[in-house]
Amino acid sequence: MDENRRLADSLTEAGLTQVELGELVNEHLRKRGREGTVGDRTVRNWLSGRTRWPHPRQREALEAVFDRTAEELGFVPPTSRRSPTRTEDSVHRRNFLTAATGTAAVVSLVATRPYAVGTTDVIRLRSGLDGLTALDASRGGHEALERAALTGAAEALELQKRSASQRVRLRLYGLAAEYTAAAAWSAVDARQRDRARNHLNRALHLAGLGAAAEAEIRVWNSHAMLARQGQHFAEAVHAAQAAQATRAARRDPLFASLAHARTAIGHAASGDRQAALRSLGYAEEALTNAAVDSRRPAWVTFYGPAELLAITSYVRDDIGDAAGAEAASHRALAALPQEFRRNRALATLQLALTQLHQRDVDQACATADQVFTLMRGNTLPGRMRSCLGDFIRDLTTLAPGSSTAREWEDRYRSEWSRAR
Repeated sequence: MDENRRLADSLTEAGLTQVELGELVNEHLRKRGREGTVGDRTVRNWLSGRTRWPHPRQREALEAVFDRTAEELGFVPPTSRRSPTRTEDSVHRRNFLTAATGTAAVVSLVATRPYAVGTTDVIRLRSGLDGLTALDASRGGHEALERAALTGAAEALELQKRSASQRVRLRLYGLAAEYTAAAAWSAVDARQRDRARNHLNRALHLAGLGAAAEAEIRVWNSHAMLARQGQHFAEAVHAAQAAQATRAARRDPLFASLAHARTAIGHAASGDRQAALRSLGYAEEALTNAAVDSRRPAWVTFYGPAELLAITSYVRDDIGDAAGAEAASHRALAALPQEFRRNRALATLQLALTQLHQRDVDQACATADQVFTLMRGNTLPGRMRSCLGDFIRDLTTLAPGSSTAREWEDRYRSEWSRAR
């Protein structure tokens, strides 16, 4: 028999486990006055292909969960007849962002219903996080995104006031932690450090209530970045080491790699060359052991070989190896996905800095020009503005009075005012 790959792919896309799918199908059946008896074995039979055409009520529930027909989910009817028309009350995922303006806008994630909070509510809330992550990857942190994330956290905590199983309550706390961590990250990227620190402390508390290991490592990762921004280098190292100690890092080499990479940045900033290179080595080794197809939260999709190369450039530049940093930046830009526009702009700016630190002024200015092109149409995040400030200061120091430097300074001022 052939495995049902379409159903498996739909399960992965929705971020559901087999147990959660069974719960959602049973919930749908109970809402219609039917007995919900779908368990692990039934779901395994669907996935393995042993059950090629589920019972009509189960098919209706599956179509409602995924908003797809049974055939689109990989099921095969016993005859050539078409599957029943999709039910009108299919569960539609709610969009957390308004596409018309490109600005994060909060929509009501929870309908008023008489029954207890269940897995459906958790899935709806979780889908909102994916939308925020996509917006952040494109244009970076900004206040509208931060507000939307905080509203998502409030929605999750509001659901705690209604009846729910202990498992659902833990997941709601975890979601509140992730939304709050998303708000914190937006503030970090916008260089709003006081707000970021408050959000991170709140997120860490919520992650503890929800036993949410992946939210916890996200908080420590952002804490390390925040400390680096404030030039508290020892604190940056300690926060990254706290990330290494989380359950998520112990369980998944990809998270461990991210934590070691963040540690390397802290060591490099504090001038500890050997410790920085050692941590980079640990990050590279861990990443080679990370499973490519493991299911992880959307926020960490930015991290992989390309991002580690970008971090390597920062580290090598800080320890005085500008040539090695430039090589790492070129490799990072060749590998970074196009949709990570903000990250590509930051990697491009880092490349310009490595060229400038090698006294290649003309090339550095030409490279830095690309940042404005990449971010055209969006306000530059505070973190990017700060990096541009580093570039202009180094340019003024290393090439005072040169015509190229003067021309770029004029371009910089013009683009800066236009990008505000």
